[in-house]
Amino acid sequence: MQGPSISATDLSRRGGRAVVWGMIAIVVILLVAAVLLFYNLPDAGAFNARVERIFVEQDLTTQAEIKLLEILALSGTAFAETLASYRVVIFVLMVFATALLITSLVLVATLIVLNRRMAQVEKAGIQVSSLVISRATNTVAINDMEFRLTQAAIETLAVLAEARMDGDILSGAAIEAMISGRDSAECDEASGATRIKRLRDTLGNQLVSEVLIRNITRQGYVLAIDRDVIRMI
Repeated sequence: MQGPSISATDLSRRGGRAVVWGMIAIVVILLVAAVLLFYNLPDAGAFNARVERIFVEQDLTTQAEIKLLEILALSGTAFAETLASYRVVIFVLMVFATALLITSLVLVATLIVLNRRMAQVEKAGIQVSSLVISRATNTVAINDMEFRLTQAAIETLAVLAEARMDGDILSGAAIEAMISGRDSAECDEASGATRIKRLRDTLGNQLVSEVLIRNITRQGYVLAIDRDVIRMI
């Protein structure tokens, strides 16, 4: 059982490194974009400087010309203030975009790691340290989880448990024959498969039901746990 734990650790470390490098790449790209954007924005004082240059180079004598120059200067001041507010808005948007991209990267990396761990669990089987089946109360205790089953479901699980303790793999027809008391030749595979499906539905927990009861192709059904942890009371 050492292999899967090492693989899970490696996956976690690789996922952590991928997230870190991804965040660094996002920050660097957005910083470069911000620098280029702010660098290419027009100078806020360029308009006022041009108006001042006109005032110095031209011989303005009439009141109308001076008034027009004052209007241009006021327009330049308004443009500078607007451009300054634009810079603040752009900065806030860049920060917001950085936070969103980093959050998305972390969520995607987390989902990838969780999916890989789920795949490992499904491949290795659920780690069951105790499986106690009580026919008297129609309950089964799996580790620290207790499930109340129907009479038919508890019988199906009991048959699978007995077969696991004997090291056998049961087909659907064999399961149906052992529960109904008929000869296996008189039972069909679909009846046993239906009992397995109802057992899984009764357990409810998809992880427990799908991983605990393993379907081996062309062989049958088996409990994917150690036979020594099974107890029948």
